[in-house]
Amino acid sequence: MTAKNLKPLRVVFMGTPDFALLGLDRLAQAKDFEIVGLFTQTDKPVGRKQILTPPPAKVMAKKYGFKVFQPEKIRTEVAAIAALKPDLIVVIAYGKIIPQSILNIPLYGCINVHASLLPKYRGAACLNAPILNGDSETGVTIMKMDAGLDTGPILRQAEIKLNGTETLEEVHDRLSELGAEILLPTLRDWVAGQIIPQSQDETRATYVKTLSKEDGQIDWNKPAEEIERIIRAYNPWPGAFFLSEGKMIKIIEVENTVLLSQNHKPGEMFLSDRKLAIQCGQDALLILRLQAAGKKALSAQEYLSGHKV
Repeated sequence: MTAKNLKPLRVVFMGTPDFALLGLDRLAQAKDFEIVGLFTQTDKPVGRKQILTPPPAKVMAKKYGFKVFQPEKIRTEVAAIAALKPDLIVVIAYGKIIPQSILNIPLYGCINVHASLLPKYRGAACLNAPILNGDSETGVTIMKMDAGLDTGPILRQAEIKLNGTETLEEVHDRLSELGAEILLPTLRDWVAGQIIPQSQDETRATYVKTLSKEDGQIDWNKPAEEIERIIRAYNPWPGAFFLSEGKMIKIIEVENTVLLSQNHKPGEMFLSDRKLAIQCGQDALLILRLQAAGKKALSAQEYLSGHKV
């Protein structure tokens, strides 16, 4: 809220998964912002019983009493959004491309919280990418959206260090908190005219694709060091798995260190000092936890008590 504007700024929020919740919660509690509508994706079937489940952002919106919109296609909602008369649209992991016709509506534009240090890792799988690539840092970018995919000018960035042991879940939680922490100060400074947007350096831009379940299948011909990163980057979704006698087995956790090359074929399980290991294209991995399809997760020792290796 600025000196010239005593009324709270009207905000339309767009977000879907858990990653959006901390930012949404901070906005909801701020007295200088008023969420006048929340756009999120449609309810989806979840789990083995395919129970129709609302997205996390919708659940939080109901707690605060926000009006919720769940359009199949956001481009059909131009009139509905314009009727809400937003000063700002804030987007955190909404999962849909926002067309220019909507970007043009709010006075202060559409502001997006993206979980990477743009222009690196534009796209959906930006949380997985720094783990997969063994990066020493990642972070959050708040940008003013344009019609491109994560190409808008940068308003603010903040980074975290990575030590090479983080799982996807850990990076998710740290960046969700970091994004929420810098969101409100950035919005206030932006509205007050205290931020000069910085164009992204297109020569440094990289893109990451949207992941599918099939991406989690492990190629044991790859080096152990690379597979170890894949297991951390894909836990809990899409999960890192392999097929054994036609049945899927998910690798949940392995030791961070690798065994030197063993005399086994890639993908072959064996015992090393009574510990469960799997041979890779180069070196081998010690398995700590794994899960057969439809079964509960087991420690390696529990697995060995019921399976012959």
